[in-house]
Amino acid sequence: MPVDFTLILFLALASLVSWFISTLTSGGSSLILMPIIGFLLGADSIPPIITVGAIFGNVERATVYRKSIRWEVIKWELPGAILGSCLGAFTLSQIRVDFLGIFIALFLLISAVSSLKKSENVSFKVRVWYFLPAGFLYSWLSGIIGSIGPILTPFYINYGLAKEELLATQATARATIHLVKAISYAVFGILTVQNLWYGVLIGAAAFPGNWLGHQILTKISEYHFKQIVVSFVILSGILMLWQQHELLGF
Repeated sequence: MPVDFTLILFLALASLVSWFISTLTSGGSSLILMPIIGFLLGADSIPPIITVGAIFGNVERATVYRKSIRWEVIKWELPGAILGSCLGAFTLSQIRVDFLGIFIALFLLISAVSSLKKSENVSFKVRVWYFLPAGFLYSWLSGIIGSIGPILTPFYINYGLAKEELLATQATARATIHLVKAISYAVFGILTVQNLWYGVLIGAAAFPGNWLGHQILTKISEYHFKQIVVSFVILSGILMLWQQHELLGF
């Protein structure tokens, strides 16, 4: 099969830009990459390629911010997340559940808008044990859909994580989640060799994107960082609703 260098270059640039943006918004690279991968390689390629690429991008990000990792969150989130990753990959191999995106989008919009209305930017109180069921649901749903946007971001913010803590903790958890998902995809026959290499490509392109984002992040205050993140959560919810517009009948 001939190598399409134009496709490779386009995917690499798209990944670089998406990971640059996601550093400033505490996630969301997958929301940018999903429609591009779907258009160029087909919808079935989205979950495995996004997952493999996310391993590289999140490992690099977690390494950069390793001193800011909040391990008490990781200890609660990972057990549920690992189980959810396996179950999500299995569910994807059996059925399609398209309507889930609608409920995820509504949660993002409600939690973000509630946060904007409150001066302390806390839409609901979060205890550390909440990350056990939240991690399970996130991993299960992302295993089915490929990416569900920054659905855990309201939990991290409402728990009180600062910008570097949020990025570090989220990246550490997601690197583990995506690794388990990738293994599960391979076991269930979803991860092909071609998708593996495309995933490695967008993962490698994430490195310079993360670096560029870090240069800007150091100049942003905590207040403005949270405003950017909450705004992106709202945008993500709107985008996810639009992606489901056919199911909604418009």
